[in-house]
Amino acid sequence: MSVQGLDVVLKEHPFLEGLDHEYLKLLTGCAKNVRYGVGEYLWREGQAADNFYLIRAGQVALEIYIPQRGELRIETVGEGEVLGWSWMLRPYKWHFDARAVGDVRAIEIDARCIRNKAQEDKAFGYEVLMRFSGVMQERLEATRLRVLDLYSK
Repeated sequence: MSVQGLDVVLKEHPFLEGLDHEYLKLLTGCAKNVRYGVGEYLWREGQAADNFYLIRAGQVALEIYIPQRGELRIETVGEGEVLGWSWMLRPYKWHFDARAVGDVRAIEIDARCIRNKAQEDKAFGYEVLMRFSGVMQERLEATRLRVLDLYSK
């Protein structure tokens, strides 16, 4: 897909709705198309958080491993959603596993690239931070509800 094509795809993604055209250009320079098959891991807990994803199709399970119980699904992220926010906070390590539930198509955004651009353009950095703050709140709430469900059994 050409850079122009990625620009159009990014503009149409719900997470980026209403984003300034100049900021879209900054994101496009850090983006690439990716695909994952059923069961493939996008990342594993503890690995470097060097990217995030805008999900175009399919679903990704966020999971943690619990000794004597195995994998526990915390949340499922799907089409039109953003995946990953650990890239924003030091030490830039993933706190969960992310595994494709089905075939997944996504736009992968290079986190180092975005961090550098946010450092150079503080207004861009603030916009990214505000958008991800909502994602962080949603993920933390989902985790809290899942933990309550787990302990109520």
